[in-house]
Amino acid sequence: MTGQTDRQPARDPQDLERLLIARQHAGDVEGMVALFEPQAVVDIGEGRLLRGHEEIRRYFVEVVASGRKFAMGEQQPALVCGDLALTSTRLPDGSVTAEVARRQGDGTWLWAIDRYTIASEPPRQRS
Repeated sequence: MTGQTDRQPARDPQDLERLLIARQHAGDVEGMVALFEPQAVVDIGEGRLLRGHEEIRRYFVEVVASGRKFAMGEQQPALVCGDLALTSTRLPDGSVTAEVARRQGDGTWLWAIDRYTIASEPPRQRS
């Protein structure tokens, strides 16, 4: 059920979303989990908070097994302040995500906080 992808680290906070989606599409649950700090908190909606790698892993196993694929959205430029970065993406369905990434000691980035939906609106019409 789980494949393995290129496990390159995120050298920029903007890399995290792309790497997460690529790994999810490949079924690489461990690669997905590796993009989060060990004590990360993920708000997946409906009052469900995932805390730490074990809970995040269990959730990603379910997502991969379901066959559901994360969609690539319109990623906003990361706001970086020292070793913290706010990342955000507007998904094709109009929902907006927000994440806090932290620069690690080796210069790579991992998510510490991930909120799947902070707002939802109809997708913008492209002209």
